[in-house]
Amino acid sequence: MVDNTQITKTISLEDYGIKNARVHYQLSPEELQKKTIALGQGVESSFGALAVNTGEFTGRSPKDRFIVKDEITEDKVWWGDINIPFDPEKFDSLYNKVTNYLGDKEIFARDAYACADDNYRLNIRVINEYPWSNQFAFNMFLRVNDSELESFQEDWLVVNAPGFKANPSVDGTRQENFAILNFKKKIALIGGTGYTGEIKKGIFSALNFVLPVYNNTLPMHCSANVGEDGDTAIFFGLSGTGKTTLSADPERKLIGDDEHGWTKENTIFNFEGGCYAKVINLSEENEPDIYHAIKPGAILENVILNDNGDVDFSDTSITQNTRVSYPIYHIDNIQEPSIGENPKNIFFLTADAFGVLPPISKLTPGQAAYHFISGYTAKVAGTEAGVDEPVPSFSACFGAPFMPLHPTKYAEMLSRKMKDAGVNVWLVNTGWTGGPYGVGNRMKLKYTREMISSALEGKLDGVEFENHQIFGLSMPKTCEGVPAEVLNPKNTWADKEAYDKKAKELSTFFKQNFSKFEEYANEEIMEGAPVD
Repeated sequence: MVDNTQITKTISLEDYGIKNARVHYQLSPEELQKKTIALGQGVESSFGALAVNTGEFTGRSPKDRFIVKDEITEDKVWWGDINIPFDPEKFDSLYNKVTNYLGDKEIFARDAYACADDNYRLNIRVINEYPWSNQFAFNMFLRVNDSELESFQEDWLVVNAPGFKANPSVDGTRQENFAILNFKKKIALIGGTGYTGEIKKGIFSALNFVLPVYNNTLPMHCSANVGEDGDTAIFFGLSGTGKTTLSADPERKLIGDDEHGWTKENTIFNFEGGCYAKVINLSEENEPDIYHAIKPGAILENVILNDNGDVDFSDTSITQNTRVSYPIYHIDNIQEPSIGENPKNIFFLTADAFGVLPPISKLTPGQAAYHFISGYTAKVAGTEAGVDEPVPSFSACFGAPFMPLHPTKYAEMLSRKMKDAGVNVWLVNTGWTGGPYGVGNRMKLKYTREMISSALEGKLDGVEFENHQIFGLSMPKTCEGVPAEVLNPKNTWADKEAYDKKAKELSTFFKQNFSKFEEYANEEIMEGAPVD
């Protein structure tokens, strides 16, 4: 490990209300890892990567995420359980408390930016109480050249104080932790939680407002890659659907694995400078790219290590949401810069545990908007006594917790861009076939890869399709490398009547979920609903 301590820089944070702090500015990952270990806040794993425990919170706390309600946001934000309003005066008071708390402390500051396309660049100054939180910011945001630091001006400020606890009865929070966005002052204020994901998701949420409202650019919670011919593919999907796995293709370069923008110039750009991947049950064989990215500079969160520093990726005694953060250059096959042109295919990934949806189907613009707003996958509940029924899970736009606008705003933008770019949209079921969870089997990964490759290579353009009788989805009758009987899910069920019953049950879940969006959806979107 290189020792760069001799180049330590500093800045003043007094303009932000942080007085008499000992500020470490723009430290290298090596320095921040040393600081973390010296403070007893982390250890070095056998990979050479830093391992930390984020404390009480090992994931986001959606009910403690707020947006300041003011003249900028009042008429634009979709207020409710996801976007919870916060009083401007309460924000100012709480901000002052946090900055006073950070005064006289050892503080870690970093200048970085989001959005790989310079036309949409968002400069960020991040102020952290802990060194490993600052290392996370180094990994996850795009890195500023030294020559730019002299004249750097931030567009947004992130203030991150995990050790500060709010007083809910006074400060207006729900409990001691909080993550608050203030669009007027352009501040993301985070306190009471060490979970680093709140840092990047704060900026992601800000961009989900700024880009569509002011730049006619669609923000997307997705991964993206690009082929040798320059064609870009986009992968939407909730946790467990295969978004990271399927976008990591040795024949295609990775643009990014989580957050992107689709511009009015019809390009796709990565918001981030790194990846934040789950490592539960990680193995070199199944996820070689992620496994080999765990090296000096990476940060492992909430994993269990033995006395030799070896990680037990199967151990979920702290949380199932074990993570690794690493800069994107830890991956070999990447697109530089992280920008793609010529988007040709979009894949909506779902792990349907009901065993109903086709393994691949082509969507009309209306269906694409409907399924985008729905953001469906299914979770398998615990099995106290035998196998429980699957539980449908809907997250609008495949990222509801980060979307300040109404989901139909994003869906209408997606439909327009699809039509303008001539993009094909595919619904891909990586879940169950031959029956629901407990009866059928998980779709073979090699079949899913074959279907996606066929779509990317245009091999499905000339084949015959048939319509799903309940969902109206257009299913190919043949696909190279995939048995024909697999392509129509009903054919894989021994009991056809049971399939029809289960398919109607799932369509009911879709319609019930979508009822809250109907008054905002146009006719084309409503035509994308299940037909039965």
